[in-house]
Amino acid sequence: MRKLVLASSSPRRKELLAYAKIPFTIMVSEVDEDFDPNKDPKEIAQDLALQKAKAVFNSADLDDAVVIGADTIVTVDNQILGKPKDAEEAKNMLKMLSGREHVVITGVAIVSSANSTIFYEETKVQFWDLTDEEIEDYIKSGEPFDKAGSYGIQNLGSILVKKIDGDYFNVVGLPIARTYRELKKFFP
Repeated sequence: MRKLVLASSSPRRKELLAYAKIPFTIMVSEVDEDFDPNKDPKEIAQDLALQKAKAVFNSADLDDAVVIGADTIVTVDNQILGKPKDAEEAKNMLKMLSGREHVVITGVAIVSSANSTIFYEETKVQFWDLTDEEIEDYIKSGEPFDKAGSYGIQNLGSILVKKIDGDYFNVVGLPIARTYRELKKFFP
């Protein structure tokens, strides 16, 4: 049987992929996530997802495997917000998102020896107006530090979100319904 490999160490992507009830293994890619900030965020997310999937596919004997790579980007005012380096950067990002709408884009690449597919999902998220105290408390929770845009919608960060327009799971890190449908093409 064909093997499915997730090219990510993200516990959220692991959990979401498990929902699909397709057995998989994890191999973390060591891809440099630097990018040209002048490129379109959709292209960046898809390019990084493809680099991750290809790096894992090429790193081992995976001839009959299917590899999924994903990358999530948060954008506001044409600025890409990555993972914060420290508490000060997290604070600045959360202040920037406070009371405003931003866009979460996840690029997904599915690679095999026979074919590949690349797509992205886009979700609009609006935050409540956040007080300095709410921002400080959220940062103290430690939750912002491994997440693009300095928040995770699925845990404590859920109290920051006023509304979303689009796929909730995309904001978590993997648009699982679309990913499942794309995977069916690789596992007939």
